[in-house]
Amino acid sequence: MRLEGQVCIITGGGSGIGRGAALMMAEEGATVVIIGRTASKLASVEAEIAITEVSGTTVSYTLDVSDYNAVEAMVADVLEKFGRIDVLVNNAGHSSHNRRLLNTTPEEVHSVIDSNLIGTFFCTQAVVPAMLKAKSGTIINISSLAAVTPGPFSGFAYGAAKAGVINFTEFLNADLRNTGIRASVIVPGEVATPILDKRPIPPDAEARTLMVDVDETSAAILLIATLPQRSNIPELVIRPTMHRNMAGEVVELDD
Repeated sequence: MRLEGQVCIITGGGSGIGRGAALMMAEEGATVVIIGRTASKLASVEAEIAITEVSGTTVSYTLDVSDYNAVEAMVADVLEKFGRIDVLVNNAGHSSHNRRLLNTTPEEVHSVIDSNLIGTFFCTQAVVPAMLKAKSGTIINISSLAAVTPGPFSGFAYGAAKAGVINFTEFLNADLRNTGIRASVIVPGEVATPILDKRPIPPDAEARTLMVDVDETSAAILLIATLPQRSNIPELVIRPTMHRNMAGEVVELDD
């Protein structure tokens, strides 16, 4: 029960990496607060955790992380109910259907930047005062290899937003040095999550088996969250071991 007594907020907690992290943190005894825009998905995760009979508990809030007033109200309610916030996982985000420079719409650009980057800003700003008061806290931001390998495959808005997440994590560790708060960024390669279905050409089931698994990324989140507070992993990169070349053949990553 490495997180027993701790309160962990996870954005994008209704599916994918957020769901996986919520399950693992609840198993470790945490009170898990899952955030998302779709109430039915959050309720499903709550029910899933409840039937596993883990020692941790789960509550959910339906909101858009780019709405600062909603985020601030959520954090205030969490503090009123539980009195503390120990971990924030900024996982919420999505990509656009269109990804090229000239076909991505202004609405898609705003949506991608808002969910991946602005939401990360707002949630962090909202929880840090409580962490400063406690002189302890862990902020885990989820980026992507799209941040360091930009191209039309991932899209310009998504790659730029995720690059901003890496930069913001470095900023946090500089700005909050010696306060007891630590920030980490996880930079996974392709992860087999529902976000892949938004691609112009979604990968098939076989291609997804070569990707990083949700459980592996969630385990990395748990690793960082359970480190002794004196230690930090500022950046953790997760790459798939195998990939396909231009001919569609499965090869080792460094071939």
